[in-house]
Amino acid sequence: MAVLQDRLTGIRSNVSLAPYTTIGLGGSAKYFISCPTVDEICSAIEFGRSENLPIVVLGGGSNIIFPDEGFEGLVIKIDYKGIHFEDDGSRTVARVNAGEGWDDFVKLCVEKDLAGVECLSGIPGSVGATPIQNVGAYGQEVRDTIVSVKAINIESLKVVELNSGRCEFGYRNSRFKTRDKNKFVIVEAGYKLMNAGGPTVKYDELREYIELRRKRTGNGKQETEELSLNTVREAVLALRKKKSMIIDRDDPNSKSVGSFFVNPILSEVEYKNFKERLVSAGIKRAPSYRDTNGIKISAAWLVENSGFQKGYKRNGVGISSNHSLALVNYSGTAREILSLASDIENAVFEKFGVKLQKEAVIV
Repeated sequence: MAVLQDRLTGIRSNVSLAPYTTIGLGGSAKYFISCPTVDEICSAIEFGRSENLPIVVLGGGSNIIFPDEGFEGLVIKIDYKGIHFEDDGSRTVARVNAGEGWDDFVKLCVEKDLAGVECLSGIPGSVGATPIQNVGAYGQEVRDTIVSVKAINIESLKVVELNSGRCEFGYRNSRFKTRDKNKFVIVEAGYKLMNAGGPTVKYDELREYIELRRKRTGNGKQETEELSLNTVREAVLALRKKKSMIIDRDDPNSKSVGSFFVNPILSEVEYKNFKERLVSAGIKRAPSYRDTNGIKISAAWLVENSGFQKGYKRNGVGISSNHSLALVNYSGTAREILSLASDIENAVFEKFGVKLQKEAVIV
């Protein structure tokens, strides 16, 4: 242990975790270390194992809730940074270290006229978290551009490289979140981007917002001009800000982990049962659409139609006034947030027979 501690000069004890999360909740970690290199991450894992400590890997803290009592283990914060661009003429592969801020990377891609991630603007957190969640928004997902992921195998402490196919991406999902949960620490992701490519605008809300903004300018020529990556980025940022989905100290509704639940995907049998529940409740229809995995239902609609409206407050927590999937910490506790989440899940299941799945990571 002494040797490991000598190699880990930055290890600290009893560190408050709330400031390292966007929701501002959680007690203290028994041990905490920020790691700017792969070697230091490996040494930190070794230290945790030598002390039989549970380990939590922390990126930007935008999708995690620690308990009020604290965490009796080791929190490893990934601060491994660096970006390298490889241009092959028509496309560029960006090799991005896990500690880079995600939106900083997206902004840089837009500035370099590299298409493929512009609709993912404004999403808080670090690059390393994006393959785990298969982060997506406004018609894009990171699996559309990821070509490879480098990760430390926690057991062997060796760095392995997985191509996109081996990551087993799904809707807000990957092997790193399911069968290989807590088995790898992602240290780099490679994104293949289109040089001077056009933006992706296939999400109705985004398209309508851009069209409306163009009309408001009163410039007819603009309506026929090709969209730029920056125009789409600005539109996405505006939409996210309107929903309090951009971290803003002046906006109390943004003190959250973003969407707390994912949109449920139902099988044909489950969807039939869901429609029967709608009829029983006197509801004609609910927002839904088919994809390759089944029928996707709007989690926001389920929450709002189960008795929990935007702006709902209870004790020191509540639901954002601008987004029904964002559970907000106004001045509360992790226990209160999780209690509210549980009540919402129960209400949705009781009324519609649908189980909501948390997107947030609960330690």
